[in-house]
Amino acid sequence: MKQTAMAARNLGIDTVVGFTGSSIWHLFYSYPPVSEKQVNDGFQYFADMWNPILDVFDDCGVKFALEVHPTEIAFDVLTSERALEAIGKREAFGFNFDPSHLIWQGIDPVAFLKAFPDRIYHVHIKDAKRTLDGTSGLLCSYLKFGDPGRGWDFRSLGRGEVDFEEIIRALNTLGYDGPLSVEWEDAAMDRERGAMEAASFVKALDFPVSEQSFDDAFSTD
Repeated sequence: MKQTAMAARNLGIDTVVGFTGSSIWHLFYSYPPVSEKQVNDGFQYFADMWNPILDVFDDCGVKFALEVHPTEIAFDVLTSERALEAIGKREAFGFNFDPSHLIWQGIDPVAFLKAFPDRIYHVHIKDAKRTLDGTSGLLCSYLKFGDPGRGWDFRSLGRGEVDFEEIIRALNTLGYDGPLSVEWEDAAMDRERGAMEAASFVKALDFPVSEQSFDDAFSTD
């Protein structure tokens, strides 16, 4: 990871998107009983491993954007807050916002953006849909992506549950001006069709922020 920061600097890239992993993800269900110390130790281990890495990112003038994601040290709003606290909220560490990994957990993607207005370093545009039918839950019963029996799955943009309109408005409010990076996964759709559909969707979705107030039209000045 340290070499990744150096490579990014040499290539003129200011943000690296990636994963941290987690030594405590396997404890998420809290049974057998998980002690508070076990969880605290997990976040401390993350800090011990990543603070030296982030020192190199700082030296290189590059930021690291963790994709908030199940299996990572941060997978929702509360664990993201805890991860930031663990490393002293240092500026080199922020988030890659991917709503597809939030929506199926029942987390409001816009609420995530509002919780971390200064930490959204990169954005994935990716969709997902819950397909709960009373037989498989959100843990998906060991079924692979694309299996119709799963309790949720990824969808081509605009064909899932993510409200991208509200996400774009929230990003505009936060002043985010970075890329909207399409991450396309839909096991039931032809990839070339999906690529064309995704490109058109994002182009139609994004819009610039207004530079004037609506009330300016009524000004007497």
